[in-house]
Amino acid sequence: MNLLLRLVDLFLHLDKHFSQVIAHYGVWTYGLLFVILFCETGLVVTPFLPGDSLLFAAGAFAAKGDLHLGLLLPLLILAAVGGDNLNYLIGRSVGPRVFQGERNRFFNREHLLRTQAFYEKYGGRTLIIARFMPIVRTFAPFVAGIGRMPYGRFLAFSVTGGCAWIGAFCLGGYFFGNLPGVRHHFTLVILAVIVVSVLPGVIEAVRHRKSTPREQDAAAS
Repeated sequence: MNLLLRLVDLFLHLDKHFSQVIAHYGVWTYGLLFVILFCETGLVVTPFLPGDSLLFAAGAFAAKGDLHLGLLLPLLILAAVGGDNLNYLIGRSVGPRVFQGERNRFFNREHLLRTQAFYEKYGGRTLIIARFMPIVRTFAPFVAGIGRMPYGRFLAFSVTGGCAWIGAFCLGGYFFGNLPGVRHHFTLVILAVIVVSVLPGVIEAVRHRKSTPREQDAAAS
């Protein structure tokens, strides 16, 4: 419960916490950002880390001069692509065994199946689309590894998606994060970023739940 409250506080006051981190750690802030992005994209057990909102905040602080955009962008792209590669290799080595059984100590079966459904619908483009969808982006490279996607194809989609994701949110924060209206209502803006990020996944999940009974009825008839 304490961990949940701390995460909520982190999301709601990201600007305050980010400012404290920069003041306390200085240049090591880049390393901390790298680790967070790498873990969110590279470890299936950490899909809850604040990717989109963190990138927007990092861009906003870069616009203030607290961080250097020229260093921030390539570093975070490297973290995102590197995390994807680790996740892909883990999925490739673990294989379909993670789908066996209804419960698994480390993997959420429902998230895996939902991501698999995305692959069936969008193919390799899932790695690009999923970048903008929390949780799904963490499982997408893992499922690509399980499905034995050719590595060259995987890498091309991963790099393209990583550049698009980091660029969109960091540059969004850089160009808009310090506008007076955004700066004075930063918490509301971060909440809006989170809602917009989560919304496609929620819509897809609702559509999937509605279509499943229809498919079962069609199969029964």
